[in-house]
This record gives sequence, C-alpha cells and structure tokens, in this order.
Amino acid sequence: MATKTKTTEKNGSNGASTIKQPALESVWVRAFKSESEWPDKEEFLDVIYWARQFLGIAVGILWGLIPLKGFVALLLFALVNAGIVYMYCTSFQKVDEEEYGGAWELTKEGFMTSFAGFLVTWIIFYTGLHSEGFRKDL
Repeated sequence: MATKTKTTEKNGSNGASTIKQPALESVWVRAFKSESEWPDKEEFLDVIYWARQFLGIAVGILWGLIPLKGFVALLLFALVNAGIVYMYCTSFQKVDEEEYGGAWELTKEGFMTSFAGFLVTWIIFYTGLHSEGFRKDL
C-alpha cells in the first residue's frame, strides 16, 4: 500500500522554516470584531452558517412567543434572516461580496438548515403556549 506524504521546503541548515506568519485571532474574536480579516474564506462562511443557525432558533422562539402564524411569519423569517446576515457581511464585516461569489451566495449560505431549525422551534413554542388542545391533554 503506497502512502503520499506532503513535502515542505525548508530554508537554512537547521531545517526551520523562514516564513513567519502573523498570529491570527481566533475565529470567535474575528466574528465579533468589526472589519476583521478573513484569509480563509471557509472560516467566514462557517461563521455565517452558525450565526444563521442561532438566528433561526432565536427567531423561532420569538415568533412562538408573539404569536405569529401562517405565511406572514414565514415571509418575515426569510426577510429578517437574510437581512441580518447581509447587513452583518456588508456593514459590520465589510467583506467584498464578489470574493464569496456575490450577495446571493452569502445570503443563501446555511439558509435551509436555519429554516428547518426555525420551523421546529417555532412549532414547539407556538403549540406549547397557544394551543388549547395541547394544554388540555396535559
């Protein structure tokens, strides 16, 4: 069985690399710091993905408490979710949309899984708090 190994070029007699990279802040720090540098595009997309998951659950709880229902709630979720993420990317982080494939790519990153989390949370909270039939069974 053959194995591949990565080779790296090293300069100097002691084998130490001469290229020094500045230490990057953690992803969490950069996510909450305005105009952070994102040398790895995947890290920024991961931040968007997980922020959107949290946002979906938070909006689901809020919509269940208010109580919003029907098409209006679904439409408002889509607008709030897409709007907040787009504003985060363009106004807070000030990333170049084109580096990530345009505004549409940033807007749709993780949207469907966020929508699923929103639906589950919204249904549970709405049913538990506002459904008479559900409370009679308890």
